[in-house]
Amino acid sequence: MLRRRHLGRISFVEANDLQRALVESSDDYVLLFEHPPTYTKGVRTQPENFLVAPELLDAVVVEADRGGDVTYHAPGQVVAWAIRTVPEDPSAGRAHVGALEDAVIATVRALDPTGTVGEVGRLEGYPGVWAHLEGRPCKIAAVGVRTQRNDASLRRTLHGVALNVDIDLAGFANINPCGITDKPVASLQSLGLGVSSQEVEERLGEELERRFGGPGSLARVDRSAASQSSERPLLRRLRKAGVDPDAGLSIRARKPAWLRIEAHMGAEYQSLRKLNEDLSLVTVCEEAGCPNIFECWAEGTATFMVNGERCTRACGFCLIDTSKPLPLDPSEPARVAEAVVRLNLAHAVITCVARDDLADGGAGAIAQTVRAIRERSPDTNIEVLTSDLRGDAHSLALLFDARPDVINHNIETVARLQRAVRPSAGYARSLTLLARSAAAGFTTKSGLMVGLGETSDEVHETLADLAAVGVSIATIGQYLRPTEKHLPVARWWDPAEFDELAERGVALGLRHVQASPLTRSSYHAKKALSDAIPVGVPSRRTTI
Repeated sequence: MLRRRHLGRISFVEANDLQRALVESSDDYVLLFEHPPTYTKGVRTQPENFLVAPELLDAVVVEADRGGDVTYHAPGQVVAWAIRTVPEDPSAGRAHVGALEDAVIATVRALDPTGTVGEVGRLEGYPGVWAHLEGRPCKIAAVGVRTQRNDASLRRTLHGVALNVDIDLAGFANINPCGITDKPVASLQSLGLGVSSQEVEERLGEELERRFGGPGSLARVDRSAASQSSERPLLRRLRKAGVDPDAGLSIRARKPAWLRIEAHMGAEYQSLRKLNEDLSLVTVCEEAGCPNIFECWAEGTATFMVNGERCTRACGFCLIDTSKPLPLDPSEPARVAEAVVRLNLAHAVITCVARDDLADGGAGAIAQTVRAIRERSPDTNIEVLTSDLRGDAHSLALLFDARPDVINHNIETVARLQRAVRPSAGYARSLTLLARSAAAGFTTKSGLMVGLGETSDEVHETLADLAAVGVSIATIGQYLRPTEKHLPVARWWDPAEFDELAERGVALGLRHVQASPLTRSSYHAKKALSDAIPVGVPSRRTTI
């Protein structure tokens, strides 16, 4: 099956790590996105093709394992990568490149029926797509691919094409693009065609689907500009994503029976609350208003929130305080470890607020907490529920070095609703973090909410993406609106629908799917871990 994903703006490094995870999937993918200013060096890049020293460029310079020489990427350029299985035939690679070029040619011709940019096609001896205006060839799209075998010995393609729409061409002046010195680079805009990147991206995606086995499933990131309406940004973003906030359920609407919880503030609950007060600890159970707090605390389990209780982001679903964060408390790791020991926990979950104000996103302090628990309680399984750490691989490596048993990061919602639900995060960034975790050998987990306006098909697609990048455990629960200032509930999903989602997730390749109206990220976390690790497989802490 072909799955098409529109990912918005994403760094080359993140996109590359994501595609490497998808290479191991049995499904084919077409990824469409744009990069921030970036120079990529193909395997045949010659140093003399940099006209300015790389360290002096006002852009990222990265090594790419695709074919070709150096090229430039920036906003206003549509990049399309195709990750698909091709035959063993030696000509399959060339045929794949030809299909990519054909898709670009068809896209430009469809959007330029009067031939404003001239005749669009190939140029003998030069890969890519060219516009021939008044007899002068101008390169409008670069192509660079490679193939490799995945673990199943399938021959899979990587990388793809980059079509210049309204990119600032000044970035190409610092290099000999693709090693070519005597032929200019152009954009559709510079040649007089006034089309938007969104139009081009959509049409190119359709053309690639036609050639690579579509129609595929669509998941996109909303990249539209903010409206000037006086409506609250929270609701404006939701409306732009195709959900009518006025049609949502009133916060005073009576919940169905399966969402009504009886409070049981027994001895275990009171004991844990007193312990948290004594050790000055924060639990996400209280801060996020988790509906399972009475059940979990009665069993003597909890999810500890570290790095303070103030978040640097303002997601549309979350109750956590967004005031200016306070400095980290160096005594916190030891206090969390003390709580784990006193509670005799077999499985401890450590989560955090987003700390974009810190260079490492708070990863170092989380790692210290893991080590403190491991020293005091070596038999306790430790699960880390992390933020996206702004996509920084070095910060994530700090968590890897601490050797938790599970790395958990919530994708939260389907691709279409990402901007509305968590505007400071992103679908592609979350998939990349999860892919990196799975590639490093960790049991990897993610979760999402339903009831925000998504469709069943979109949830299925999200589960497919999680499985494709190596996630083992998924949690799915009903979104509950904390206050009137938060996103409205679009509808209640009933228990039978959650059962269907769990079955679908397992069929897609996930090892454990915890899905129910009241499921949250850490619900039944110990059982999920035991289900996700096959019998006889040692803990990650002993195999890293």
